Amino acid sequence: MRAVVYQRIRERPQIAELPEPPCPNDGVVVAVRATGLCRSDWHAWMGHEPVPLPHVPGHEFAGVIDQVGIDVDGWSVGDRVTTPFVYACGTCAQCRAGDHQICDRQEQPGFTRWGSFAERVVVTHAQTNLVRLPDALGFAEAASLGCRFATAYRAVVVQGRLAAEETLLVSGCGGLGLAAIQIGISLGAKVVGVDPFPAARAAAEQLGAQTASNAAEGRALVGGAHVAVEAYGSAESAEAAYASLHKRGRHIQVGLLAGAAAFPRLNLGRAITEELEIRGSHGMAAHEYPAMLARIAAGDLDPGMSIGGRIGLDELPAALAGMSAAPTHAGFLVAEL
Repeated sequence: MRAVVYQRIRERPQIAELPEPPCPNDGVVVAVRATGLCRSDWHAWMGHEPVPLPHVPGHEFAGVIDQVGIDVDGWSVGDRVTTPFVYACGTCAQCRAGDHQICDRQEQPGFTRWGSFAERVVVTHAQTNLVRLPDALGFAEAASLGCRFATAYRAVVVQGRLAAEETLLVSGCGGLGLAAIQIGISLGAKVVGVDPFPAARAAAEQLGAQTASNAAEGRALVGGAHVAVEAYGSAESAEAAYASLHKRGRHIQVGLLAGAAAFPRLNLGRAITEELEIRGSHGMAAHEYPAMLARIAAGDLDPGMSIGGRIGLDELPAALAGMSAAPTHAGFLVAEL
């Protein structure tokens, strides 16, 4: 199969011919039709978290089942599928409680194992992790569900408990942030997107949000946020998002914080006196997808609105390396195979 691979950290990725992956007994092999490029892929390539080398990145994808393991029931070759970026084991204590997204024995395509920047990718524990796609949902749109859109949905709806008429501040208007903005607006909230880049702010405004170039301006617009979603991933952004909270506000951290950025300076005194909450959101379990898919089918949500550009497999190496520079587009960049 053709795939994007890098041999060493920060070495420019290349297109290579690699052996097709074997199908595990409890898993499937998916023929990839679309895969997203996420800042998390860039973090791994930069060495901010360890990955096996040589490595094939990519963790948000959609496609059709190409092979089915002998222990897998209910799934067939040709089924249209996606999957969360956490492959849950289905049997640990967290999984038994329904919290597949924090599985004790999780694997992650594009991180702990080879990912979806390839013509084929393995899904382990298929009966726990596969999500069947509605026929009306395109592969490019579905590719965003495995990471950014599902992560944003759970962050806003479940972890943030955002309600109509509340205020939502989203710090970082890339693919993840734009998804959070769209979800917040669909719930009837007042939404402000914060981003220093004009193109990102323009994309947020097209979704119906007010925008600001920094969190102080954003806080002035909302008068204190009931929910703040940090979707960029820097200590400064996290600090500013937290500082924007209204009393009893909820800070939801979804942007990855690497190195020293993982230790932002937060005034926890406010957490006591104003009863603030700080929560993380790590994707969404496959069994929670139906509610989100129902809202997409009803037209309340459109993951395609977060797509900022479409490329091919051959363009992925340059696009991944190019994430080190300032963004030249807003939204989700998807490669169609």
